[in-house]
Amino acid sequence: MSTTAVGSAATPGSAWAPWLQQQLQHLLAQRGHAWLLQGPSGLGQQALGLALARYWLCEDQQPAGACGTCASCKLVDAHTHPDLCVLMPETAMIALGWPLDESSQKKIDDKERKASREIRVEAMRGAVEFSQRTSARGRGKVLLVYPAERMNAVTANALLKTLEEPPGDVKFVLASEAAHQLLPTIRSRCLSHNMLWPVEAQSRQWLQEQGVDADTAAVLLRAAGGRPADVLAWTEDQVSARQWRQLPRALAQGDVQALAGRSPAQMLDVLIKLCHDWMALSSGAAPRFFDEADLPAAPALPALVTWSAELRKLLRHAEHPYNAGLLQETLVAQVHALCRQAGRSSPTRAKAA
Repeated sequence: MSTTAVGSAATPGSAWAPWLQQQLQHLLAQRGHAWLLQGPSGLGQQALGLALARYWLCEDQQPAGACGTCASCKLVDAHTHPDLCVLMPETAMIALGWPLDESSQKKIDDKERKASREIRVEAMRGAVEFSQRTSARGRGKVLLVYPAERMNAVTANALLKTLEEPPGDVKFVLASEAAHQLLPTIRSRCLSHNMLWPVEAQSRQWLQEQGVDADTAAVLLRAAGGRPADVLAWTEDQVSARQWRQLPRALAQGDVQALAGRSPAQMLDVLIKLCHDWMALSSGAAPRFFDEADLPAAPALPALVTWSAELRKLLRHAEHPYNAGLLQETLVAQVHALCRQAGRSSPTRAKAA
């Protein structure tokens, strides 16, 4: 399953979400050399950060943002602008088509090491050196870091002094999905922008403009916790509203294929949502991600509390090289066992039926 960002284009277009355009207009009216775009995942931090960078480097700036047609905009699109440095984990750089430095690319190609899931200190040192050079096209330089929480303490400290005393005309955009993990000294040296949650009606309308039918948009928007980016990515992967609605009972019956095609992190995300909704029902609250009618009988609350803790512990290590097939079988077996313990006489099952 893919993870498409809302408004992945840096210029307003068919996929550019109106709530991102609203935030872009707000940021363009502000002054400052360093911004921290922060909020939960799926709100478009990276897209908004790139749109900002594109505007700052644009040779024909428009009121709505970058022109999209000048030589500078085309260089950004091609990921080859000499005055734009994008720092992401190597895994993300490769996935999104951003070039690595020659040395790192060669080591990965030669199997000397694997692509890093963190932002490496060597890459940050290269970015600091980049910030000290003269602008190649005369419109300053931009350093975009995403997700900024993937900097470890050494990497963050390599950036800190440059943030405090930026050399020349350089701007910084740090986009984060877990800003609390950043060093306080990093956060204090940036102007902060909290990403906006789109209202449900706006999200539904935008999704329908992208070709998602109304029923699918409604069901999957709930499944995604209100994140339209995730909904668009799921529909691109042929995930339907019907599949989502059938998922809890398929898991309860021990159908291993119910989680097929998902990465370990995505499998765990599904099960954490299912566990959340079962816990909500057991506590007398309404489920958030699934319709109550689609949920099998809830296991006992103490068992759910234990299971929730186990899932979240696994999630912290979701990027480890698990055997996906074995993990899939193990996770589905856990759900099946919990549901067998729930029994046929559960009030939740009777109510759902």
